[in-house]
Order: sequence, then C-alpha cells, then structure tokens
Amino acid sequence: MKKLIYITLVLVLTAAACDDKEDVQHSAPVLLSTLPSDGAQGVASNQVVQLRFDEVVTPASAHGVSVNGEAVEIKVSTLSLTTLELEVALESAKTYEVKVPAGAVINTFGVALEGSYSFSFSTKKEVVIIPDEQPVVANPSPEAIKVYNYLKQQYGKKALSGSMSHVSWNINEAEWVKQHVGKYPAIATVDYIHLNYSPANWIDYNETGFLEGWWAANGLVSAGWHWVVPKSEAVKADPQQYTYKPEETTFKASNALTEGTWENEVVKADLAEMADYLLLLKEKNIPVIWRPLHEAAGNIYEYNNGTAWFWWGAGGAANYKALWIYMFEYFESRGLNNLLWVWTSQTKDAGFYPGDAYVDIVGRDIYNNGSAGDIAIQFASIQESYPNKMVTLSEFGNVATFTKQWEAGASWSYFMPWYDYDRTLNPSSEAFSGSSHEHADAAWWLDAASHDAVLWRDDLPNWKD
Repeated sequence: MKKLIYITLVLVLTAAACDDKEDVQHSAPVLLSTLPSDGAQGVASNQVVQLRFDEVVTPASAHGVSVNGEAVEIKVSTLSLTTLELEVALESAKTYEVKVPAGAVINTFGVALEGSYSFSFSTKKEVVIIPDEQPVVANPSPEAIKVYNYLKQQYGKKALSGSMSHVSWNINEAEWVKQHVGKYPAIATVDYIHLNYSPANWIDYNETGFLEGWWAANGLVSAGWHWVVPKSEAVKADPQQYTYKPEETTFKASNALTEGTWENEVVKADLAEMADYLLLLKEKNIPVIWRPLHEAAGNIYEYNNGTAWFWWGAGGAANYKALWIYMFEYFESRGLNNLLWVWTSQTKDAGFYPGDAYVDIVGRDIYNNGSAGDIAIQFASIQESYPNKMVTLSEFGNVATFTKQWEAGASWSYFMPWYDYDRTLNPSSEAFSGSSHEHADAAWWLDAASHDAVLWRDDLPNWKD
C-alpha cells in the first residue's frame, strides 16, 4: 500500500512539473540602444541606423517602423543577430525622427516588443572640399605650381610621408627611416632656428647641397622657422641670448611692425636674412613648403591662464596676422614665388588665421594622442573650417598609427613626426641603428610603409620634366 501511494505521488508531481514547463512565460525583447543615440548631433550621412536588442530578434511582417513619418525597410544585421538595421539614406544637415511601434519586432519565441520607442538625431553638414586653383603667391614658379597641383591631385587619396631634420640642417631622420623601412620619406624638412648664428663653422644655411640632392632625387623640401629674438635690446648682439619663448624676453610682438622700435629693427633684419637664404633655393628652382610662425595661439584658449608658446603669438591675433601678412608681402617683393605657405591651426584659434589669400595649406600639430577617432575629429573640424585648403599633420609625436588614422577618416595631405635628439644625432653612432624613437618608432613607420595610401620619395614624379 505504501509503495502504491509513493508511485501515485511521483506521477502527480511529474505531471505538475510538465504542466509548469508548458506554462513558462517568455519575456518580450528589450531595446537596449540605438545608433545614432537619441539627440545625437553631427551624425555622418553614411551612418547606418541601428536598433540593438537584448536578444535575437526579427522584424514583424508589418512592423510599422518609420523615419520622419515614412515607412522604411529593416533587416537583421549581418554582424549581429540582436541588431536590426534601417534601410534609409541619410542626407546632410537634416533632423530625423525614428519611431518603433509596439509589436515591431519579435524574438525567437514569437514574443513581440511591448512598448513603443522613438528617438531623433541630426546629421552634419557635409563639407565640399575644393582646394584653391593655384598657390596664393603672385606668379608662382613653375615648380611650385607642379608641386601644388600634385598635392591637390593626391589629396584625400594618398598621403605623403615626411621627416624632420635633426634640430636644423640635415636629413638624419630621413636616413633613419630609410634604414628601417627601406625607402625615403617623400618630404625632407629643415628648420632655420639658427638663423642668428649662420654662417658659422657648425651651421651654414648657405650650404644647400644636401637639399639640392634631395630635390634632384625628386624629393620635396619643407622648411620651418623657430624664429628666435633677443631676450632684451641690450643683448641683441649676442646670439647666445636669443629665445622664442615670450616669458624669456622683453621683445614685444605688438612692436614688431612699429617703425622706430628695436623690435621692428630686429624683425626687418631677420626677414631680410631669411629671404636671402630662401632665395638660394629659388635660384636652384627648388620649391619650398614653407611653415613659419607655427602654433601661434599655444594653449591660450585651452586652459585658464593659458599662454602663447612663442613670442609671435604673445601679442594676440591681430598682431600675429599683421606679422604674417608683412612677411608674406615682403617675401613676395623679394621674388620668393617658390613658396607654398602652411599655417598651423591650434584649437579655437580662428582669429589667428591670416586669411585665404595668404595660406595654401592648413596644418595641425598633434602629440601624445593614441585615439585615431579623436585625431579624425580634429582633421574634420579643420577641413570644415577651411574647405578650400588642404589639411596636413604638420608635426606629431606618439600618436595612433597611420592605418588607424586613415581608416578613421584623417586624410592628411602629408605627415611629419618630430625628431629624436638622441636617436638621430649622429648617423655613425650605435644609437642610430635602434628601432625606438621619441616620436615615431620603427613599428609606426613600418605600419605606414604597409599602407597603400602612403607615398614615398620614389613614388613622386620627376619635377624637372
């Protein structure tokens, strides 16, 4: 009797368990997020609109999903079964509202979405990039025109590789790159920082042979100028007492163009000497990608008590622009029609921009930034502000790889890492063979060398044809 009762109880419990299993209620799918997010601004017009759920879903046969009141098709993403994609072609500078009604999607158990959802976003205005027809200098030299046109042709498709001189007047960094990747960068850059010493036994800007050889091999020449000035009027005869730091000098940028001031005397003398040296390259039919007065605003607009990093920015935007235009017009008067003028943009420094008539290329200097996305945002911001100018990564150090930057949308005209003082000081030293580098190591360069978008010296045309 006890055994019979036990068997009966087991059967009852088993039946009850089966009934419970059949009565299990499956929950409805939950919309976790959308892409773009609700309220997003500046969305790219090629963005795919997505609905992301907490489980595998499919659209209902009559889903009723709409964008700006019009029905759209939706499909399961090929990358994730929990994501649905809306088939909508976004337009630039437009606001969109997406409505997802209850029952629009179902899960694998046939349970439908319970509540309705809506979100909105706005697309950014697409920038039409049309670089200026020709260089801004009057009657540009044939070589300058050739280089400018080549840069225009490649812009957005290819990026030219570049290297900085070690400190001032050599191609040590270019040789170091050649050692590690097997080819020379397309551009060699020099710096006239030692203007007040030259000519001297250790630095003589009259000696242009290595740049002539670089140009003869179809390489491009770029030049900058860390313009140093006397720390005071009393020491202007002593080159050892010169600086570019505003906090180290009584030199006032606001007096640079004021007749009768000692600052104006210095500016006129330096510009005359600088023009003389640049004319040496013009006489050899060598065009120069010329980047003076860089990083003018420093971090004035970035931080409380931010300061200009160089004296030429310390006098404010109006003084800076006047100095740039003065240099531009003076160099034109000296016949320097072989220059392509590069202005370096910092954040929020539109007031320092000399004007479209005085700039060919806009550069950005970026250091210690491993985020390719952020770098691409900086590129896009500059391009949007100056749509008729090519944009370049004019200096950098310790940034995301070229591949990541390019894939993120940073389509630089060219790029140039800063030099490593210890690594490339002496090409004959043991240190020169090392693969590490303060700003762009061999691995960074090998990544660039592996990318089809990067151009090297051997890729460039014969400028003399």
